[in-house]
Amino acid sequence: MKLKKELGLLEVFCISSGAMISSGLFVLPAIAYSKAGPYVIFAYMLAGILVIPTILSKAELVTAMPKTGGVYYFTDRSMGPMMGTLGGLAAWFSLAFKSAFALLGIGIFALLFNPGLTILQIKIIAVICVLIFTVVNLLGVKLAGRIQTFIVITLLVLLTLYVITGVFFIDSSRFRPETSIGLGSVFATAGLVFVSYAGTTKIAAVAGEVKDPGRNLPLGMFFSWGVVTMLYIMVIFVTVGTVAPGELRDTLTPITLGGEVSMGLFGIIIMSFAAILAYISTGNAGILAASRDPMAMGKDDLLPRTFGNVSKRGTPWVAILFTSAFMIVVVLFLDLEDFVKTASTLKLILFILANLALIFMRESNIRHYRPKYKAPFYPYVQIFGIIGYGFLIFQMGSVPLMITGIFLACGLGWYFIYAHGKIKREYALLHVVERVIGIKSTDHLLDEELREVLIERDNILESRFEQNIKKCTVLDLKYFVPPEEFAEKVAEPLAKHLNMSEDELYFRLINREKKSNIMVRPGFAVISFHIKGRNKFEIELVRTKRGARFSDEFPAVRAAFIVVSSSDEQNFYLHSLMWMVQIAETVDFEKEWINAKDSNELREIILKSWRKRGIESLDIKEIEKGSQEIIKIEEKKESKEIKGDIDEEDR
Repeated sequence: MKLKKELGLLEVFCISSGAMISSGLFVLPAIAYSKAGPYVIFAYMLAGILVIPTILSKAELVTAMPKTGGVYYFTDRSMGPMMGTLGGLAAWFSLAFKSAFALLGIGIFALLFNPGLTILQIKIIAVICVLIFTVVNLLGVKLAGRIQTFIVITLLVLLTLYVITGVFFIDSSRFRPETSIGLGSVFATAGLVFVSYAGTTKIAAVAGEVKDPGRNLPLGMFFSWGVVTMLYIMVIFVTVGTVAPGELRDTLTPITLGGEVSMGLFGIIIMSFAAILAYISTGNAGILAASRDPMAMGKDDLLPRTFGNVSKRGTPWVAILFTSAFMIVVVLFLDLEDFVKTASTLKLILFILANLALIFMRESNIRHYRPKYKAPFYPYVQIFGIIGYGFLIFQMGSVPLMITGIFLACGLGWYFIYAHGKIKREYALLHVVERVIGIKSTDHLLDEELREVLIERDNILESRFEQNIKKCTVLDLKYFVPPEEFAEKVAEPLAKHLNMSEDELYFRLINREKKSNIMVRPGFAVISFHIKGRNKFEIELVRTKRGARFSDEFPAVRAAFIVVSSSDEQNFYLHSLMWMVQIAETVDFEKEWINAKDSNELREIILKSWRKRGIESLDIKEIEKGSQEIIKIEEKKESKEIKGDIDEEDR
């Protein structure tokens, strides 16, 4: 069984946002306030700024490699299976830590309704919540995504209400610290609250289940970071300004106290409800995302293969159950502040790995590393992020550093005992070394793997091409067709299918020597160009029994294939061009094309040539080579058009 691509942009935004808003907002501000006072606002701002390099890096990596496993996959393919093991285990356990912390928050909020609850009873409530969300995730990612969407939208509305009502009750004197607080305390607190932003990029772990990942993943991450960061700052600002310092230090429900100040009993009720929603959201998103790391590692033989098993509902059931069991252990046996700091430390290490992964992938010059989004200001942003995360790690204190060190040592031990010697895999760092020393040491296996990832990402399937041929428009013209009439005839049906102006298409066709690619061979021509929009792709087949001259520069032809696409379909567009040429160059194609009785027979000739030639079994590298030549021509032409000096050779 395979994972199903069922998550759209809204679900991506809500999973990413929901993985952030929980204890990091409803419990952590009180702990952070006791360390930084009113400067806790700047600690949250600093943590939000420091996460930017990783958002940019992961946005690029995930559009180039939209595979389930996220940072594990990036780390493994850039730095090798040993680092992949450490990255995968750290990603898995850090999110499990954070999610367990969130579900423990539900138990803490139960104290509002029953102050006599013991610590053990609070933890039992959290364990019950873990079991509930385990069942939800086992039932399918679509259900988990829908629940997440409903919860996050409700949560955003309630928190906006909190901010709007709270600003009228702010006491400006509460922003003055009672004692001298140094810059080191602010940085240490930023490291503590950094876990609040940990979920921003965790959506990358479920990239293999996202529709149109090249667009939805980066947009979802950017939107969630922007919305949640602003929400954090405004909510913390209102809370510090409305709640007395002594109360704020001694509570684990700071936002509820702020709600009471501005809205009374109603504020306590709705903010408690919002907090519980936030914990539910993070617990649900945490199990959903965290379980994908062991699944990906199981498929790559870094963990037992059973972790990669997928149920009939399209969920990695073994990984989900194991993740839930680990979360239960964390809830029952680990101290609150220590595992918040440990989760933050592991997350900081993961962010360092993500930025290193981008650097190695860029510097490897691998041909099929083709992200749809490229991080700006490379490599300065990544270097800034690595230095900043390293500084925060050493501000975390000895206990989380010791726990993290033990964890990493255990991870290395697992790799050398279980996986070392079993796996031979290429990674980007080897290509970087190859470039530096000038000695070939790779067989381009990673390049081939990334090519297959691109085919899946861009839906470059022979079956899709065949379906396009079956439903495309076929024009059968009995007479000689001059250029203007040819453009008019072709534009009319294309405009209907592409939902765009017929005049615009006519203009593009009549001026195609500047705006499109044209490939003319004896007896046929392929005309292609890009249009604005997304997810647009059309093929049109034209036969002119007496020939058509669609440009004064080229001879008349009897077969013309028009291929039009939006820029996001670039890879499928290039492959389709090559496939059309392959079809038209089959033996007897021209003779059969001219003698066909009607439009249906013309379409069947294309399909028959496709099957007879065995296009599906062609060496893909040959097609890729041709595609690369077209890409270079297009880029060169586009550059010269911008400068206004395109020449006949380029045309």
